[in-house]
Amino acid sequence: MARGNAANTDRPSLATPLDRRQLLYGLGATVGSLALTSLLSAEEPATTSETTSAPHFAPRAKRCIFLMMEGGPSHIDTFDPKPELTRRHLQEFSRSGEQQSAMSSGKRYFVKSPFEFIKAGECGADLCVHWQHLREQVDEICFYRGGQAESVNHPTACYHLNTGNRFGGDPAVGAWVTYGLGSANENLPGFVVLPRTSYPQGGAANWSNGFLPARFQGTPLRPHGSPILDLNPPEGTTRPRERENFDLLSELNRRHLESRSGRGELEARMESYELAYRMQTEVPGILDLEGEDQRTLDLYGVGAAKTDAFARKCLLARRLVERGVRFVQAYAGNWDSHDYIERAHGSLIRSVDQPIAALLQDLKQRGLLQDTLVMFCGEFGRTPDNGLRGGGKSYGRDHNADAMAMWFAGGGVNAGHTIGATDELGAKAVECVHPLRDIHVTLLRLMGLDDNRLTYYHAGRFKQLSQFGGKVIHELLA
Repeated sequence: MARGNAANTDRPSLATPLDRRQLLYGLGATVGSLALTSLLSAEEPATTSETTSAPHFAPRAKRCIFLMMEGGPSHIDTFDPKPELTRRHLQEFSRSGEQQSAMSSGKRYFVKSPFEFIKAGECGADLCVHWQHLREQVDEICFYRGGQAESVNHPTACYHLNTGNRFGGDPAVGAWVTYGLGSANENLPGFVVLPRTSYPQGGAANWSNGFLPARFQGTPLRPHGSPILDLNPPEGTTRPRERENFDLLSELNRRHLESRSGRGELEARMESYELAYRMQTEVPGILDLEGEDQRTLDLYGVGAAKTDAFARKCLLARRLVERGVRFVQAYAGNWDSHDYIERAHGSLIRSVDQPIAALLQDLKQRGLLQDTLVMFCGEFGRTPDNGLRGGGKSYGRDHNADAMAMWFAGGGVNAGHTIGATDELGAKAVECVHPLRDIHVTLLRLMGLDDNRLTYYHAGRFKQLSQFGGKVIHELLA
């Protein structure tokens, strides 16, 4: 069952001592029993080869690939052209209200985009000319210009986008999805992360399980060398001998746990050992891209100097969801272009353009795009202005939480449409405006989950991804 459904109605008698399960039931009954089923099921490891759960609604998407553009890509220089900035280029002005960041003090100047824009596809989507490959896939994409964040500091903004909480410590979106739906392949983690060599600001807390059981945390794969350290057994160790070792360890751990009832971290560690053993069989075959034909490798840009790094992530993301991984997050960056935005953003666009376009094309060819949600987003957008640095030759943009670059594809989204709008300068979203919590709620809805029912009892209350509820952005749905 999806997390948060009604619990067993056999209530314990108050005349007898309460065991742990009965106590949990009493807590749920006094506050609301939305998450009790999950709490009880978390005490027991899955006993079947399929650990999926029933969603709250008929899902439009069964899996999600989240393309995380860390650093804050500029909507003005990617998907949201602003001709008015060309007319006002280098016009000085005074900013009123709250500063976007510490860099927004002093004289400010409007900065035009250094890029030309085109209308692409039958839908006529606006794209910077450097999106040479993605322009072929825009009719599969729903562009959204109405999103707004709440922070202009990278760590807090990354936490907010990834976990719904600016201060960190809460479960990541991928953890919530796998908690609600389970895994379709018991030999693989339900939530996999493909980070850059340097972790995003805020570190591994961006894919944390938070207060959910530890097995729901994201599993990061290393971008260089062995994707998972110690994945292969030591030389000379046979699979039967290794199985015997695991069985002995499991028995010792089980005895240890019997005298320490309710220690969820011990249960999670035992489960992680078992998962690690099963992964040794399945993971190497998935991570080895040599099994792909040359046409597919060339399609993604594997082997090309500019695209190889992100091409491998996109191709691996397809291979992972194809084999049952529920949620994959792939990081690219750094998009924090306070200076030389033409050089910086131009290079970044060219490094991800071909891999992302290939991912959409490949998913569609394999019949996966229709029930795979692909999301492209950074932690915030950028301002239409900047201070002049580098002798007046260094044009860039500051952080902007009021407008963001974002799009969705596959999985039941309103493909071939642009939803929402920013003002004439790109400073603020003004049409179909929604906060990040509504974007989270919409993502869950596409996956068949109800944010108000996908809850977990922690610290005295039932918690949810949106923190305190949100609205589905129906304009984004097909």
